[in-house]
Amino acid sequence: MSKKDGEKIVCSNREAGRHYSFEERYEAGMVLTGTEVKSLREGQAHLKDSYCDFRGDTELYLISAHIAPYALSKYFNHPPERPRKLLLKKHELKRLLGKVSERGLTIVPLKIYFKNGRAKLEIALAKGKKMYDRREDIKKRDLQREMQREAKYRR
Repeated sequence: MSKKDGEKIVCSNREAGRHYSFEERYEAGMVLTGTEVKSLREGQAHLKDSYCDFRGDTELYLISAHIAPYALSKYFNHPPERPRKLLLKKHELKRLLGKVSERGLTIVPLKIYFKNGRAKLEIALAKGKKMYDRREDIKKRDLQREMQREAKYRR
């Protein structure tokens, strides 16, 4: 968990950067229950293997994101992997729906964070990387590390 300009990051999806290249990013609100918010404040969430999907033409949902049950609640807990509705403006939803249906892009959740006391989800319009793209990224990262090592020894 880290803080940046009044934001408290709860969890992030690091694997998404390895498997996808991002075109556009959006900030979405989430419809949550009280125990989900309390669990998020404790940092009990995972975005691994989660994705966003449209139900109908007007609603976007976060699917298979795990928010752990709140430990201090006994009766009113939530199912950990229930679909959660995302809140975006109508023109943003139409734009996302058009891009996903036309060009074969997907919507990937990147991180959950609190901004001004409200839980937000950063999502990205993403295109899947091919295997050779991943190999190129690994080569670039290794080359960058070698250059940093060389610069360190020269000082």
